[in-house]
Amino acid sequence: MSLTVFLAVLGAALLHATWNALIKTGASKIASMFILTLVQGIAGFCIALSQPWPEAHIWLWLGASGLFHAGYKLFLAFAYEQGDLSRVYPIARGAAPMIVTLVSALLLIDVIQPGEYGAIALLGLGIALMARGAFAHGESRKLVPLALGSACMTAGYSLVDGLGAREAGNAVMYVGWLFALDAALFTPLILTLRGRVALRASAKDWGVGALAASASYGAYAIAVWAMTVAPIALVTALRETSILFAVLIGWLVFGDRMDRGKAVAACLIVAGVVLTRL
Repeated sequence: MSLTVFLAVLGAALLHATWNALIKTGASKIASMFILTLVQGIAGFCIALSQPWPEAHIWLWLGASGLFHAGYKLFLAFAYEQGDLSRVYPIARGAAPMIVTLVSALLLIDVIQPGEYGAIALLGLGIALMARGAFAHGESRKLVPLALGSACMTAGYSLVDGLGAREAGNAVMYVGWLFALDAALFTPLILTLRGRVALRASAKDWGVGALAASASYGAYAIAVWAMTVAPIALVTALRETSILFAVLIGWLVFGDRMDRGKAVAACLIVAGVVLTRL
């Protein structure tokens, strides 16, 4: 991996943590997430129209992925209403690769190597310590199941997208329609759960949501480019430094409580994620 790619992937990791931080700053996390999804959906639809039309069976993969993405954003927005960025993000981001690894082994998609069991153990320990910290310091206990719900959705769309994009044979087309379907599915879901009040966003919320969408799209674009010029395993492992960026942003920008337990838990999660990807 060249220095240019290395720095670009670190930048993508920072962008991923940043868009999560932007959602956290919004007066309404749900409204900000809706705006992010809408902006990405419009961009994805425009890009998708420039690509070949998906074959019929690809729509099944896209539909499943759209549902997972909508669920992921819903759980994440609700989690940020309950807890700190530096608590929610590591659990949501760290638990996903552990779930993917275990499900892949159970469904015989991949074979778990001996070293990956150690990685899963590190992940589990780090997530348990991070969750325990929420209970020990009087934080809302609701954040833990919501963050884990987000992780389950992330694991779901990771597996579906990995297989679906291979079937499609065109990542640009696949991702474009994915973002468009995500927006189409997320909107009625939000209206059902929160009613029209979820769509009453201030000018600030629109600004935050649009900026978060740009950061999210930029992070994704950089990661995809990096995977075309560097080993995929190295790129995906390096991206997980976003967990440390999120913890630092939460501490330095939002004034989240920082103690030895949270720092150790975050480091264990990052180490476990990196080991699962190498």
